[in-house]
Amino acid sequence: MIAGRFNLSTLLVGAMATFVGIGLARFAYTPMIPALVDAHWFTASQAAYLGAANLLGYLGGAVGAHTLSERYKHRHVLGGAYIAVALSFFLCLSPTSFMWFFVWRFVSGFAGATLMVVGPSLALSNTPESQRPVTGAMVFTGIGIGAFLSATIIPLLLNSGLMVTWVGLGILAAAAGLIADRALTGLKALAATPQPDNGVEGLNSAQKWSIGIVMLAYAMDAIGFVPHTVFWVDYLAREVGMGQTMASEQWAVLGIGAMMGPFIVGRAAKKLGWHGALLAGFLAKAIATALPTVSVSIVSLSLSSFVVGAMIPGIVALTAGRLSEIAGPTNHKKIWGLATAIFAVAQAAGGYALSSIYAVQETYAPLFSIGAVVLMSGVLLLSAQYVLFRKATQTE
Repeated sequence: MIAGRFNLSTLLVGAMATFVGIGLARFAYTPMIPALVDAHWFTASQAAYLGAANLLGYLGGAVGAHTLSERYKHRHVLGGAYIAVALSFFLCLSPTSFMWFFVWRFVSGFAGATLMVVGPSLALSNTPESQRPVTGAMVFTGIGIGAFLSATIIPLLLNSGLMVTWVGLGILAAAAGLIADRALTGLKALAATPQPDNGVEGLNSAQKWSIGIVMLAYAMDAIGFVPHTVFWVDYLAREVGMGQTMASEQWAVLGIGAMMGPFIVGRAAKKLGWHGALLAGFLAKAIATALPTVSVSIVSLSLSSFVVGAMIPGIVALTAGRLSEIAGPTNHKKIWGLATAIFAVAQAAGGYALSSIYAVQETYAPLFSIGAVVLMSGVLLLSAQYVLFRKATQTE
């Protein structure tokens, strides 16, 4: 029984962090864009830039979260992040200035990244080595749960108005924070094992080149998934003409995919290895991102929603596994931190670039073509990395 409670505590600490950090702080805004535009709170381009503000905040959080967790108690860092996300909803109840919303969308991104960096790592560090693969998969299902709930609850809340919707999201974030805080008190920190602080000095040139290429591909993923995670619902609701309800249903499909993604890629990694599964994941995501440019039938759109949703947490898990395979466990922590920062930079840049293209073109359709091309670039990079690494290994 004690072990069971311990496992539940670690799961809740990690899952609540991903649920609020991405599922609410990021994804809950996406299905609200059509309502914000229709209610004349913001223009379509302003609403898109507000979505990009969250990505910019995420960049700041990804860079600063580790430092915060080193200087302050984990409970205080996580608690502050949950409070910040909740406030970002509570303080946007009425159509005030664009800059006010911009600041709070930025804050939600910063706090969300902090939760994503600190929460899962804290949960996994308190999990026995043999249980980490399963725990890791379940922790990242919080992303999908958040997307699914935002797709099912937000349309109901919107029927009562935008003010009620913002309040409801704030209550959800606060409740999740309380659950996580309670679970945090149940953790028994494992004794830290001293690690040599030698950066990547122990890696050979082939490993360093391989790590760099995988990180570059990961940056391609950060850009490639922006069209679905920022513009998807508004594109379907207003441009395709599906309306808010059906567009929210597609967002729910994406959420279901995100809940299943970690388990799908876990099985793929066992059969194909880390590299094969990562390459397959990129290819599947590229095709799924391109589908809306070929067909807007319900089958095509649903397949696109599900596959992209599954690969959102899936590629994160596969990239982490692939980097660990190349670099080894000693170097993995620093390398994964760098990869996360690079991802955040590319994500913010991609968000603003695509928002700018939309502001000029006034159509979302080209953004999905761009996303697909960028993701295919990731496929080519990973293919090249495998060939180069294999040749270098055989030479040595």
